[in-house]
Amino acid sequence: MRRNWLAGAAVAAAAISVPVTALSVPVFEGTAQAATTSGQQATATKSAVTSSTVKRKAKPVTWNMVAAALARKLVGDPYVYGGTSPAGFDCSGLAQWVYRHAGHGKTIYRTAEDQFLQFKRISKKDARAGDLVFFHVTSSPGSYVYHVGVYEGGNDMVAATTYGKGVQLQSFTWAGSTVTFGTITATG
Repeated sequence: MRRNWLAGAAVAAAAISVPVTALSVPVFEGTAQAATTSGQQATATKSAVTSSTVKRKAKPVTWNMVAAALARKLVGDPYVYGGTSPAGFDCSGLAQWVYRHAGHGKTIYRTAEDQFLQFKRISKKDARAGDLVFFHVTSSPGSYVYHVGVYEGGNDMVAATTYGKGVQLQSFTWAGSTVTFGTITATG
């Protein structure tokens, strides 16, 4: 009995004496139980919760998420015809650079048309941020692809647009029914 009381008191003393800034888990509003010298339970408000009592599931970061975030960081870079670096991009050069630099570099072809032919076609509902948005000359999904952007979700993409405007986060809805989506990261 005395051993249990001593163990409980030692844990309570250690938990109370740990500075809040030293904790690796957040401090929660609410209550936590601490042992008192009488062996009864007392409630302390805004007490630190130990990592053994808090189980957080970290949202996994996918390669696609990294690619989409990297593309957003390039917004504002200049447009250069044939450009393949942050010194200046064209649309397919931007997509190629993002895929090469998003970790575990994925090698994709240089032109928008070749990238379209390399990628697996998917529907908009199956597209994930980081996939590519392809722009066709007609509403036929088999027609020539003249432009590409990195999908960001919803109706948005990051694309190298034209001289003076550079890399922008923009809606692709201006293209109407001439847009398709593609992935090289889909499983199955």
